Amino acid sequence: MYSPPTDAADQQRTLAAQDEAATALGVTIHGPPRWGHQGRTLGQPAHHPLHGPCWLRLTCTPADKTGGKLWDGTQDAATAFPTVNKPALHAVYDGTVRDKLAWRAELTQHVDTPVCSPEPVLSHELDLPGNWWNSLRADLETIATTATDRVAVRQQWIERAVPAHTGRPAPVIEHWQTAHGDCHFANLTTSGPVLLDFEGFGLAPAGYDPAMLYTYSLLAPKTAARVRTEFPVLNSLSGQAALLVVIADLLQSASRGDHPELTRPLRAMLTTLP
Repeated sequence: MYSPPTDAADQQRTLAAQDEAATALGVTIHGPPRWGHQGRTLGQPAHHPLHGPCWLRLTCTPADKTGGKLWDGTQDAATAFPTVNKPALHAVYDGTVRDKLAWRAELTQHVDTPVCSPEPVLSHELDLPGNWWNSLRADLETIATTATDRVAVRQQWIERAVPAHTGRPAPVIEHWQTAHGDCHFANLTTSGPVLLDFEGFGLAPAGYDPAMLYTYSLLAPKTAARVRTEFPVLNSLSGQAALLVVIADLLQSASRGDHPELTRPLRAMLTTLP
């Protein structure tokens, strides 16, 4: 969970956009707000007279950059993955442009079970039943085998980032599959699981979602070992390439101040890859 924007004007602008969206969608907001990374998103429980308990999520982007991958991800996922366990999308509202920022509100089904972790980096061990893992594997397989023209990871980025952040040659990815793109325990609920936050889904190296789930779990070694057991793709050549790509991604993020506690275990994991 992240803090509100440090600039009071940014916070007030976001809250004004949220009020506009709530009125347009006919919902009453209640409960504590949940801010996203760098204040880019704001989510809060809401109630709709027809749908009942809902979740109202607001996101913003420069007005001249609407229509990109992150902007349309939730809507695209609702159509692409009808059988995957995720919150149902009830409505979308595009709000007034404010200070050259465009705002989109997404009204989804409220999920009343907690996420497995409050942060992407798992800091405690999880004891999840076999049917939880079976359901997750089935959903990730459904996602992986669904055709899409969206792209989550590009070969060009791999060629730049892997050498820069790992010191390894960039792998040439031969097997691409659709990925959730942000698969960590803060986006998975304790029951189900329900998968959250599909905004970044798209093509990625095969095994990318299990690789991300594994690397974000390195500080909880028993859970990380369970991830490797449940997803044997991580022991394959394609899975090891996906691990290298994810390590580069997270090391790049750590160099910018995001989750620096992963730097040492990520460097250690690099030594285990061929």
